[in-house]
Amino acid sequence: MIGRSVLFTPGDRPEMLRKAPAAGADVVVFDLEDAVAPGRKAEAREAVAEVLSDPEFDPACEVRVRVNPEFENDLAILDRTRPDGLMLPKAASGADVAALDERVREHGDSLPVIALIESARGVLAAPEIAAYEATDALAFGAEDLAADIGATRSEEGTEVLYARERVVIAASAAGCGAVDTVYTAIEDREGLAEETRFAAGLGYDGKMAIHPAQVGPINQAFSPDPEDVEWAKRVLEARERAEREGRGVFRVDGEMIDAPLVARAEQVLERVRLAEGDHGSR
Repeated sequence: MIGRSVLFTPGDRPEMLRKAPAAGADVVVFDLEDAVAPGRKAEAREAVAEVLSDPEFDPACEVRVRVNPEFENDLAILDRTRPDGLMLPKAASGADVAALDERVREHGDSLPVIALIESARGVLAAPEIAAYEATDALAFGAEDLAADIGATRSEEGTEVLYARERVVIAASAAGCGAVDTVYTAIEDREGLAEETRFAAGLGYDGKMAIHPAQVGPINQAFSPDPEDVEWAKRVLEARERAEREGRGVFRVDGEMIDAPLVARAEQVLERVRLAEGDHGSR
């Protein structure tokens, strides 16, 4: 599971790069793409490399770098440091991830890649992209997709619903994570919470954030209710008893439990682990 919240931070703002992990996100993405003006790309690469290679920079969360679609210059940072992973924007085929992975391997071991699906081609190729070995998550970019297909963004989001569902299904089929699109109304916490709950209901593991203030509502929306946690614990305890007795199906609280519900219980407790801050460290 990739994490509940994935927070972007501009790569040319070193003071923000150092502070970003304190926001509480499960994943922080140092952004070399959209958040950086074309004339400041070199400055951003230097800032990201300097922060990541600083021995005193020891975040409790995962730190990734979003490279540009033309990523050759960005990968020079790998000669100085190794982030926890990368994010590839505008992913439109498995070949895009393969090309990035091949160049990364020239600098050392492979790195996990969040492939950002934000075009019509990318949506159609989502299963292929998700299946590539280096891809450990798909992220859905609704704003860029709407621009690509000429759709008008609406509050209901029906114009991108098919694509949103296709991305999460492709991720699930490949066994990788799925991260939902950004919510652009930064001050609308209620709207953010509602949309995040909807994304969780679709099957997404997390959601991208463009401001530290969005991290809390996202984390809360993806964190299980106490009742769900207790149910999950009872299910897994009952499964252990059933396995000892050689039974594949068993009953909890009057409900018949089989493999899909066991998987759901495991997912609930995995979200608890994330909520308790056990995100892993660099």
